[in-house]
Amino acid sequence: MAAVSDEATAAAIAKLEADGAAAATVASFSGQLRRLAAGDLGMLPEAELEPIAELPDAERLAVDDGAITALLDQTVVIKLNGGLGTSMGLAGPKSLLEVKDGLSFLDITARQIKALRAEHGGARLPLVLLNSFRTREPSLAALASYGSLSAELEPDFLQGRVPKLVDDGSLAPAAWPADPELEWSPPGHGDIYPALVGSGMLAAMLAAGYRYAFVANADNLGAVLDPAILCWISAEQAPFVIEAADRTAADRKGGHLARRADGTLVLREIAQTPGADLEAFADTERHRFFNTNNIWLDLQALSAALGDDGVIDLPMIVNRKTVDPSDADSTPVVQLESAIGAAIAAIPGAGAVRVPRSRFLPVKTTDDLLVLRSDAYELTTSGALRLAPACAGRAPLAELDRNYFSLIDRFEARFAQGAPSLVAAERLTVKGDVSFGAAVKVSGAVTVEAGPGEQLRIEDGATLSG
Repeated sequence: MAAVSDEATAAAIAKLEADGAAAATVASFSGQLRRLAAGDLGMLPEAELEPIAELPDAERLAVDDGAITALLDQTVVIKLNGGLGTSMGLAGPKSLLEVKDGLSFLDITARQIKALRAEHGGARLPLVLLNSFRTREPSLAALASYGSLSAELEPDFLQGRVPKLVDDGSLAPAAWPADPELEWSPPGHGDIYPALVGSGMLAAMLAAGYRYAFVANADNLGAVLDPAILCWISAEQAPFVIEAADRTAADRKGGHLARRADGTLVLREIAQTPGADLEAFADTERHRFFNTNNIWLDLQALSAALGDDGVIDLPMIVNRKTVDPSDADSTPVVQLESAIGAAIAAIPGAGAVRVPRSRFLPVKTTDDLLVLRSDAYELTTSGALRLAPACAGRAPLAELDRNYFSLIDRFEARFAQGAPSLVAAERLTVKGDVSFGAAVKVSGAVTVEAGPGEQLRIEDGATLSG
Protein backbone atom coordinates (compact mmCIF):
# COMPACT_ATOMS: atom_id res chain seq x y z
CA MET A 1 0.00 0.00 0.00
CA ALA A 2 1.22 3.50 -0.80
CA ALA A 3 1.88 6.04 1.93
CA VAL A 4 -1.26 6.60 3.97
CA SER A 5 -2.36 10.18 4.54
CA ASP A 6 -2.89 11.02 8.22
CA GLU A 7 -5.22 13.82 7.14
CA ALA A 8 -7.26 11.43 5.03
CA THR A 9 -7.71 8.85 7.79
CA ALA A 10 -8.57 11.61 10.25
CA ALA A 11 -11.20 12.77 7.76
CA ALA A 12 -12.71 9.26 7.66
CA ILE A 13 -13.00 9.19 11.45
CA ALA A 14 -14.44 12.72 11.49
CA LYS A 15 -17.02 11.68 8.87
CA LEU A 16 -18.12 8.77 11.07
CA GLU A 17 -18.39 11.01 14.13
CA ALA A 18 -20.41 13.58 12.17
CA ASP A 19 -22.81 10.78 11.18
CA GLY A 20 -23.72 10.41 14.85
CA ALA A 21 -22.03 7.06 15.42
CA ALA A 22 -21.75 5.85 19.01
CA ALA A 23 -18.38 6.19 20.70
CA ALA A 24 -17.92 2.40 20.68
CA THR A 25 -18.43 2.25 16.90
CA VAL A 26 -15.99 5.11 16.35
CA ALA A 27 -13.40 3.45 18.57
CA SER A 28 -13.77 0.11 16.78
CA PHE A 29 -13.48 1.67 13.31
CA SER A 30 -10.52 3.83 14.37
CA GLY A 31 -8.65 0.78 15.63
CA GLN A 32 -9.23 -1.10 12.35
CA LEU A 33 -8.18 1.94 10.34
CA ARG A 34 -4.91 2.29 12.27
CA ARG A 35 -4.12 -1.38 11.71
CA LEU A 36 -4.86 -1.12 8.01
CA ALA A 37 -2.71 2.01 7.70
CA ALA A 38 0.13 0.10 9.37
CA GLY A 39 -0.09 -2.61 6.71
CA ASP A 40 -2.23 -5.15 8.56
CA LEU A 41 -4.55 -6.74 6.00
CA GLY A 42 -6.17 -9.09 8.52
CA MET A 43 -4.67 -12.21 6.93
CA LEU A 44 -4.57 -15.58 8.70
CA PRO A 45 -1.91 -17.70 6.93
CA GLU A 46 -2.23 -21.48 6.89
CA ALA A 47 1.24 -21.83 8.45
CA GLU A 48 -0.09 -20.24 11.65
CA LEU A 49 -3.09 -22.57 11.94
CA GLU A 50 -3.81 -26.16 12.85
CA PRO A 51 -6.95 -28.14 11.93
CA ILE A 52 -9.52 -29.11 14.57
CA ALA A 53 -10.03 -32.85 14.85
CA GLU A 54 -13.21 -32.94 16.93
CA LEU A 55 -15.67 -30.85 18.92
CA PRO A 56 -18.26 -31.58 21.62
CA ASP A 57 -21.37 -32.97 19.92
CA ALA A 58 -24.66 -31.15 20.56
CA GLU A 59 -26.68 -34.26 19.68
CA ARG A 60 -25.20 -35.99 22.72
CA LEU A 61 -26.15 -33.24 25.16
CA ALA A 62 -29.11 -33.58 27.51
CA VAL A 63 -31.59 -31.02 28.79
CA ASP A 64 -31.54 -30.40 32.54
CA ASP A 65 -35.29 -30.43 33.15
CA GLY A 66 -34.87 -28.91 36.58
CA ALA A 67 -32.88 -25.93 35.35
CA ILE A 68 -34.09 -25.16 31.86
CA THR A 69 -37.02 -22.86 32.68
CA ALA A 70 -34.85 -20.65 34.87
CA LEU A 71 -32.12 -20.60 32.21
CA LEU A 72 -34.57 -19.62 29.48
CA ASP A 73 -35.81 -16.82 31.71
CA GLN A 74 -32.22 -15.49 31.71
CA THR A 75 -31.74 -15.79 27.94
CA VAL A 76 -32.29 -13.33 25.08
CA VAL A 77 -32.67 -14.35 21.42
CA ILE A 78 -31.02 -11.82 19.08
CA LYS A 79 -31.66 -12.01 15.35
CA LEU A 80 -29.25 -10.30 12.94
CA ASN A 81 -31.77 -8.47 10.77
CA GLY A 82 -29.86 -5.80 8.85
CA GLY A 83 -30.06 -7.35 5.38
CA LEU A 84 -32.19 -6.06 2.51
CA GLY A 85 -31.77 -9.04 0.20
CA THR A 86 -30.72 -6.82 -2.69
CA SER A 87 -28.99 -9.75 -4.41
CA MET A 88 -32.45 -11.30 -4.80
CA GLY A 89 -33.98 -8.05 -6.04
CA LEU A 90 -35.73 -7.19 -2.77
CA ALA A 91 -36.27 -3.56 -1.81
CA GLY A 92 -37.19 -4.21 1.84
CA PRO A 93 -35.99 -6.43 4.69
CA LYS A 94 -35.09 -9.92 3.56
CA SER A 95 -36.69 -11.29 6.73
CA LEU A 96 -40.14 -10.21 5.48
CA LEU A 97 -39.95 -12.42 2.38
CA GLU A 98 -42.55 -15.19 2.35
CA VAL A 99 -40.64 -18.39 2.90
CA LYS A 100 -43.10 -21.11 3.98
CA ASP A 101 -46.86 -21.56 4.12
CA GLY A 102 -47.49 -17.86 3.60
CA LEU A 103 -45.22 -16.89 6.51
CA SER A 104 -42.07 -14.76 6.51
CA PHE A 105 -38.82 -15.43 8.35
CA LEU A 106 -39.92 -13.07 11.13
CA ASP A 107 -43.37 -14.68 11.37
CA ILE A 108 -41.77 -18.07 11.87
CA THR A 109 -39.25 -16.73 14.38
CA ALA A 110 -42.06 -15.13 16.40
CA ARG A 111 -43.91 -18.45 16.48
CA GLN A 112 -40.76 -20.24 17.66
CA ILE A 113 -40.33 -17.79 20.55
CA LYS A 114 -43.98 -18.02 21.63
CA ALA A 115 -43.87 -21.83 21.47
CA LEU A 116 -40.75 -22.01 23.66
CA ARG A 117 -42.31 -19.65 26.19
CA ALA A 118 -45.48 -21.73 26.36
CA GLU A 119 -43.56 -24.99 26.67
CA HIS A 120 -41.37 -23.75 29.50
CA GLY A 121 -43.71 -22.11 31.95
CA GLY A 122 -43.86 -18.64 30.49
CA ALA A 123 -40.14 -17.86 30.67
CA ARG A 124 -39.46 -14.30 29.50
CA LEU A 125 -37.17 -15.30 26.60
CA PRO A 126 -37.26 -11.95 24.73
CA LEU A 127 -36.68 -11.60 20.99
CA VAL A 128 -34.54 -8.59 20.05
CA LEU A 129 -33.54 -7.58 16.52
CA LEU A 130 -30.23 -6.08 15.43
CA ASN A 131 -31.64 -3.86 12.69
CA SER A 132 -30.22 -1.45 10.16
CA PHE A 133 -31.86 1.92 9.52
CA ARG A 134 -33.47 0.46 6.43
CA THR A 135 -34.92 -2.66 8.08
CA ARG A 136 -36.04 -1.17 11.40
CA GLU A 137 -39.47 0.32 10.71
CA PRO A 138 -40.98 -2.39 8.47
CA SER A 139 -39.60 -5.22 10.62
CA LEU A 140 -40.98 -3.86 13.89
CA ALA A 141 -44.31 -3.17 12.22
CA ALA A 142 -44.47 -6.77 10.99
CA LEU A 143 -43.88 -8.12 14.52
CA ALA A 144 -46.39 -5.79 16.21
CA SER A 145 -49.26 -8.28 15.84
CA TYR A 146 -47.41 -10.83 17.97
CA GLY A 147 -47.50 -8.68 21.11
CA SER A 148 -44.55 -7.96 23.37
CA LEU A 149 -41.93 -10.38 22.11
CA SER A 150 -39.09 -8.39 23.69
CA ALA A 151 -40.44 -8.55 27.26
CA GLU A 152 -39.17 -5.48 29.15
CA LEU A 153 -36.37 -4.80 26.69
CA GLU A 154 -36.49 -2.52 23.65
CA PRO A 155 -37.49 -4.57 20.57
CA ASP A 156 -34.32 -3.73 18.66
CA PHE A 157 -31.02 -1.89 18.49
CA LEU A 158 -29.23 -0.56 15.45
CA GLN A 159 -26.09 -1.69 13.68
CA GLY A 160 -23.73 1.03 12.59
CA ARG A 161 -22.31 2.01 9.24
CA VAL A 162 -18.79 3.08 8.37
CA PRO A 163 -17.24 5.13 5.54
CA LYS A 164 -15.93 3.38 2.46
CA LEU A 165 -12.26 4.27 1.95
CA VAL A 166 -10.64 5.18 -1.36
CA ASP A 167 -8.35 2.34 -2.40
CA ASP A 168 -5.52 4.53 -3.69
CA GLY A 169 -3.22 4.27 -0.69
CA SER A 170 -4.62 7.33 1.07
CA LEU A 171 -7.59 5.65 2.83
CA ALA A 172 -9.54 8.88 2.44
CA PRO A 173 -13.32 8.63 2.84
CA ALA A 174 -14.96 7.93 -0.51
CA ALA A 175 -17.20 10.60 -2.02
CA TRP A 176 -20.05 9.75 -4.41
CA PRO A 177 -22.32 12.78 -4.87
CA ALA A 178 -24.57 10.91 -7.30
CA ASP A 179 -25.76 8.76 -4.38
CA PRO A 180 -24.22 9.68 -0.99
CA GLU A 181 -25.68 6.53 0.60
CA LEU A 182 -23.15 4.54 -1.43
CA GLU A 183 -20.35 6.24 0.50
CA TRP A 184 -21.19 3.99 3.46
CA SER A 185 -20.91 0.28 4.07
CA PRO A 186 -22.13 -2.08 6.80
CA PRO A 187 -19.24 -3.06 9.11
CA GLY A 188 -20.17 -6.74 9.19
CA HIS A 189 -22.07 -8.48 11.97
CA GLY A 190 -19.01 -8.11 14.24
CA ASP A 191 -20.50 -4.66 14.76
CA ILE A 192 -22.93 -6.27 17.20
CA TYR A 193 -20.41 -5.75 20.02
CA PRO A 194 -19.99 -1.95 19.81
CA ALA A 195 -23.70 -1.72 18.93
CA LEU A 196 -24.68 -3.57 22.12
CA VAL A 197 -22.63 -1.13 24.18
CA GLY A 198 -23.33 2.07 22.25
CA SER A 199 -27.10 1.50 22.23
CA GLY A 200 -27.25 0.69 25.94
CA MET A 201 -28.79 -2.70 25.12
CA LEU A 202 -26.10 -4.74 26.86
CA ALA A 203 -26.45 -2.71 30.04
CA ALA A 204 -30.25 -3.05 29.87
CA MET A 205 -30.03 -6.83 29.45
CA LEU A 206 -27.72 -7.21 32.43
CA ALA A 207 -29.82 -4.88 34.59
CA ALA A 208 -32.92 -6.95 33.81
CA GLY A 209 -31.20 -10.15 34.94
CA TYR A 210 -30.34 -11.71 31.60
CA ARG A 211 -27.19 -13.83 31.55
CA TYR A 212 -27.14 -15.45 28.09
CA ALA A 213 -27.87 -14.52 24.48
CA PHE A 214 -28.44 -16.77 21.48
CA VAL A 215 -27.58 -14.90 18.27
CA ALA A 216 -28.39 -16.06 14.72
CA ASN A 217 -29.08 -14.73 11.24
CA ALA A 218 -32.72 -13.82 10.65
CA ASP A 219 -32.75 -15.87 7.41
CA ASN A 220 -31.60 -19.09 9.11
CA LEU A 221 -34.77 -20.93 10.08
CA GLY A 222 -32.77 -23.86 11.43
CA ALA A 223 -31.45 -21.64 14.21
CA VAL A 224 -34.06 -22.38 16.88
CA LEU A 225 -32.83 -22.00 20.46
CA ASP A 226 -31.67 -25.45 21.61
CA PRO A 227 -32.31 -25.95 25.37
CA ALA A 228 -29.70 -28.74 25.53
CA ILE A 229 -26.93 -26.43 24.30
CA LEU A 230 -28.04 -23.73 26.75
CA CYS A 231 -27.86 -26.19 29.67
CA TRP A 232 -24.40 -27.34 28.56
CA ILE A 233 -23.11 -23.76 28.27
CA SER A 234 -24.38 -22.96 31.75
CA ALA A 235 -22.85 -26.10 33.25
CA GLU A 236 -19.51 -25.54 31.51
CA GLN A 237 -19.55 -21.79 32.27
CA ALA A 238 -18.58 -21.20 28.65
CA PRO A 239 -18.25 -17.47 27.88
CA PHE A 240 -18.71 -17.75 24.11
CA VAL A 241 -19.65 -20.69 21.86
CA ILE A 242 -19.95 -21.04 18.08
CA GLU A 243 -22.21 -23.71 16.61
CA ALA A 244 -20.15 -25.43 13.91
CA ALA A 245 -21.28 -28.04 11.38
CA ASP A 246 -19.41 -30.51 9.20
CA ARG A 247 -18.12 -28.94 5.99
CA THR A 248 -19.11 -30.35 2.62
CA ALA A 249 -18.05 -29.41 -0.90
CA ALA A 250 -20.77 -26.74 -0.84
CA ASP A 251 -19.00 -25.03 2.10
CA ARG A 252 -15.54 -24.67 0.57
CA LYS A 253 -15.80 -20.87 0.40
CA GLY A 254 -17.39 -20.40 3.82
CA GLY A 255 -15.57 -19.46 7.00
CA HIS A 256 -14.02 -22.38 8.89
CA LEU A 257 -12.71 -22.93 12.40
CA ALA A 258 -9.05 -23.62 13.10
CA ARG A 259 -6.65 -23.50 16.03
CA ARG A 260 -3.55 -21.44 16.63
CA ALA A 261 -0.43 -23.03 18.06
CA ASP A 262 -1.29 -21.69 21.53
CA GLY A 263 -4.64 -23.53 21.42
CA THR A 264 -6.79 -20.49 20.69
CA LEU A 265 -9.67 -21.15 18.31
CA VAL A 266 -10.04 -18.78 15.36
CA LEU A 267 -12.57 -18.23 12.61
CA ARG A 268 -11.01 -17.71 9.17
CA GLU A 269 -12.98 -16.23 6.26
CA ILE A 270 -11.88 -16.54 2.65
CA ALA A 271 -11.10 -12.80 2.54
CA GLN A 272 -8.54 -13.40 5.32
CA THR A 273 -6.74 -16.16 3.44
CA PRO A 274 -3.58 -15.47 1.39
CA GLY A 275 -3.84 -16.59 -2.22
CA ALA A 276 -1.24 -19.29 -1.72
CA ASP A 277 -3.40 -20.86 1.03
CA LEU A 278 -6.73 -20.99 -0.80
CA GLU A 279 -6.35 -24.69 -1.60
CA ALA A 280 -5.86 -25.49 2.09
CA PHE A 281 -8.77 -23.20 2.99
CA ALA A 282 -11.07 -25.17 0.67
CA ASP A 283 -9.87 -28.57 1.91
CA THR A 284 -12.92 -29.85 3.79
CA GLU A 285 -11.08 -32.91 5.09
CA ARG A 286 -8.35 -30.78 6.66
CA HIS A 287 -10.61 -28.02 8.01
CA ARG A 288 -13.70 -30.01 8.97
CA PHE A 289 -15.99 -27.47 10.61
CA PHE A 290 -17.69 -24.35 9.27
CA ASN A 291 -19.30 -21.52 11.19
CA THR A 292 -23.12 -21.58 11.11
CA ASN A 293 -23.17 -18.07 12.62
CA ASN A 294 -25.30 -19.39 15.47
CA ILE A 295 -23.53 -17.84 18.46
CA TRP A 296 -24.02 -18.18 22.24
CA LEU A 297 -22.87 -15.37 24.53
CA ASP A 298 -22.45 -15.16 28.28
CA LEU A 299 -23.43 -11.50 28.67
CA GLN A 300 -21.46 -11.03 31.87
CA ALA A 301 -18.29 -12.41 30.27
CA LEU A 302 -18.92 -10.31 27.18
CA SER A 303 -19.32 -7.15 29.25
CA ALA A 304 -15.98 -7.82 30.94
CA ALA A 305 -14.27 -8.47 27.59
CA LEU A 306 -15.66 -5.30 26.02
CA GLY A 307 -14.68 -3.03 28.89
CA ASP A 308 -15.74 0.59 29.16
CA ASP A 309 -15.11 1.51 25.51
CA GLY A 310 -17.14 -1.35 24.02
CA VAL A 311 -14.30 -2.50 21.77
CA ILE A 312 -13.18 -6.08 21.30
CA ASP A 313 -10.11 -6.85 19.22
CA LEU A 314 -11.54 -8.77 16.27
CA PRO A 315 -9.59 -9.93 13.23
CA MET A 316 -10.26 -7.47 10.43
CA ILE A 317 -11.79 -8.38 7.06
CA VAL A 318 -10.65 -6.15 4.19
CA ASN A 319 -13.04 -6.20 1.24
CA ARG A 320 -12.10 -4.44 -1.99
CA LYS A 321 -15.00 -3.29 -4.17
CA THR A 322 -16.17 -0.26 -6.11
CA VAL A 323 -18.09 2.55 -4.45
CA ASP A 324 -21.08 1.78 -6.66
CA PRO A 325 -21.31 -2.03 -6.72
CA SER A 326 -23.29 -1.89 -9.96
CA ASP A 327 -20.62 0.19 -11.74
CA ALA A 328 -17.29 -1.56 -12.22
CA ASP A 329 -15.75 1.72 -13.39
CA SER A 330 -16.64 3.67 -10.24
CA THR A 331 -14.05 4.52 -7.58
CA PRO A 332 -12.23 1.47 -6.10
CA VAL A 333 -12.80 1.34 -2.35
CA VAL A 334 -11.89 -0.61 0.75
CA GLN A 335 -14.63 -1.77 3.10
CA LEU A 336 -13.59 -2.69 6.64
CA GLU A 337 -15.64 -5.44 8.23
CA SER A 338 -15.53 -7.99 11.03
CA ALA A 339 -17.44 -11.17 11.84
CA ILE A 340 -19.37 -11.85 15.02
CA GLY A 341 -17.82 -15.31 15.30
CA ALA A 342 -14.29 -13.89 15.21
CA ALA A 343 -14.67 -13.06 18.91
CA ILE A 344 -13.87 -16.73 19.54
CA ALA A 345 -10.19 -15.70 19.34
CA ALA A 346 -10.61 -12.71 21.65
CA ILE A 347 -12.57 -14.09 24.63
CA PRO A 348 -10.60 -16.41 26.96
CA GLY A 349 -12.25 -19.80 27.27
CA ALA A 350 -14.34 -19.43 24.11
CA GLY A 351 -15.21 -22.66 22.30
CA ALA A 352 -17.38 -24.40 19.74
CA VAL A 353 -19.94 -27.20 19.60
CA ARG A 354 -20.69 -29.52 16.67
CA VAL A 355 -24.30 -29.32 15.50
CA PRO A 356 -26.24 -31.13 12.76
CA ARG A 357 -26.70 -29.55 9.36
CA SER A 358 -30.38 -29.04 10.16
CA ARG A 359 -29.40 -26.03 12.30
CA PHE A 360 -28.08 -24.26 9.19
CA LEU A 361 -30.89 -23.50 6.74
CA PRO A 362 -30.12 -20.05 5.34
CA VAL A 363 -31.77 -18.59 2.25
CA LYS A 364 -29.05 -16.91 0.22
CA THR A 365 -30.53 -17.47 -3.24
CA THR A 366 -33.83 -18.36 -4.87
CA ASP A 367 -32.44 -21.90 -5.18
CA ASP A 368 -32.58 -22.17 -1.38
CA LEU A 369 -36.00 -20.52 -1.29
CA LEU A 370 -37.51 -23.02 -3.73
CA VAL A 371 -36.39 -26.00 -1.66
CA LEU A 372 -37.76 -24.55 1.58
CA ARG A 373 -41.09 -23.64 -0.03
CA SER A 374 -41.46 -27.15 -1.41
CA ASP A 375 -42.84 -30.20 0.40
CA ALA A 376 -39.27 -31.31 1.15
CA TYR A 377 -39.56 -29.24 4.35
CA GLU A 378 -42.36 -29.18 6.90
CA LEU A 379 -43.24 -26.41 9.34
CA THR A 380 -44.29 -27.72 12.75
CA THR A 381 -46.84 -26.05 15.03
CA SER A 382 -43.93 -24.83 17.18
CA GLY A 383 -42.38 -23.04 14.20
CA ALA A 384 -39.57 -25.55 13.67
CA LEU A 385 -38.64 -26.27 10.05
CA ARG A 386 -37.73 -29.89 9.48
CA LEU A 387 -36.90 -32.12 6.54
CA ALA A 388 -39.89 -34.25 5.51
CA PRO A 389 -39.52 -37.90 6.61
CA ALA A 390 -39.91 -39.07 3.00
CA CYS A 391 -36.64 -37.30 2.15
CA ALA A 392 -34.82 -39.94 4.24
CA GLY A 393 -32.47 -37.39 5.74
CA ARG A 394 -31.25 -35.95 2.44
CA ALA A 395 -32.34 -32.51 1.30
CA PRO A 396 -32.86 -32.03 -2.45
CA LEU A 397 -30.85 -29.44 -4.34
CA ALA A 398 -32.10 -26.84 -6.78
CA GLU A 399 -30.00 -25.11 -9.45
CA LEU A 400 -32.02 -22.47 -11.25
CA ASP A 401 -30.83 -20.47 -14.24
CA ARG A 402 -29.56 -17.18 -12.85
CA ASN A 403 -30.76 -15.23 -15.89
CA TYR A 404 -34.41 -16.11 -15.25
CA PHE A 405 -34.71 -17.00 -11.56
CA SER A 406 -32.18 -15.04 -9.47
CA LEU A 407 -34.49 -12.05 -8.86
CA ILE A 408 -37.57 -12.64 -6.76
CA ASP A 409 -40.09 -11.17 -9.22
CA ARG A 410 -38.84 -13.43 -12.04
CA PHE A 411 -38.78 -16.40 -9.68
CA GLU A 412 -42.34 -15.79 -8.48
CA ALA A 413 -43.63 -15.41 -12.05
CA ARG A 414 -42.20 -18.79 -13.08
CA PHE A 415 -43.54 -20.57 -9.96
CA ALA A 416 -46.84 -18.69 -9.87
CA GLN A 417 -48.73 -21.89 -8.94
CA GLY A 418 -46.34 -22.76 -6.14
CA ALA A 419 -43.21 -24.84 -5.77
CA PRO A 420 -43.11 -28.29 -7.36
CA SER A 421 -43.05 -31.35 -5.13
CA LEU A 422 -39.40 -32.11 -4.34
CA VAL A 423 -39.89 -34.71 -1.62
CA ALA A 424 -38.76 -37.47 -4.02
CA ALA A 425 -36.16 -35.34 -5.78
CA GLU A 426 -32.42 -35.54 -5.57
CA ARG A 427 -31.72 -32.48 -7.72
CA LEU A 428 -33.67 -30.12 -9.97
CA THR A 429 -31.61 -28.24 -12.56
CA VAL A 430 -33.35 -25.64 -14.71
CA LYS A 431 -31.63 -24.12 -17.75
CA GLY A 432 -33.21 -21.34 -19.73
CA ASP A 433 -36.65 -19.77 -19.43
CA VAL A 434 -38.95 -22.37 -17.86
CA SER A 435 -42.25 -21.86 -16.03
CA PHE A 436 -43.97 -24.44 -13.84
CA GLY A 437 -47.67 -25.22 -13.55
CA ALA A 438 -49.54 -26.44 -10.49
CA ALA A 439 -48.88 -29.76 -8.72
CA VAL A 440 -45.71 -30.61 -10.65
CA LYS A 441 -43.71 -33.49 -9.14
CA VAL A 442 -39.96 -34.08 -9.45
CA SER A 443 -38.38 -37.47 -8.83
CA GLY A 444 -34.66 -38.27 -8.80
CA ALA A 445 -32.16 -36.01 -10.57
CA VAL A 446 -33.91 -33.95 -13.24
CA THR A 447 -32.67 -31.36 -15.73
CA VAL A 448 -35.18 -29.17 -17.57
CA GLU A 449 -33.87 -27.05 -20.42
CA ALA A 450 -35.57 -24.50 -22.65
CA GLY A 451 -34.18 -23.76 -26.06
CA PRO A 452 -32.76 -20.35 -27.00
CA GLY A 453 -35.50 -17.74 -27.24
CA GLU A 454 -38.13 -20.23 -26.01
CA GLN A 455 -40.18 -20.26 -22.83
CA LEU A 456 -40.90 -23.84 -21.88
CA ARG A 457 -43.94 -24.47 -19.68
CA ILE A 458 -44.23 -27.54 -17.46
CA GLU A 459 -47.93 -28.36 -17.48
CA ASP A 460 -50.13 -28.78 -14.40
CA GLY A 461 -49.80 -32.18 -12.77
CA ALA A 462 -46.67 -33.19 -14.73
CA THR A 463 -44.23 -35.68 -13.23
CA LEU A 464 -40.57 -35.16 -14.07
CA SER A 465 -38.22 -38.06 -13.40
CA GLY A 466 -34.53 -38.50 -14.02
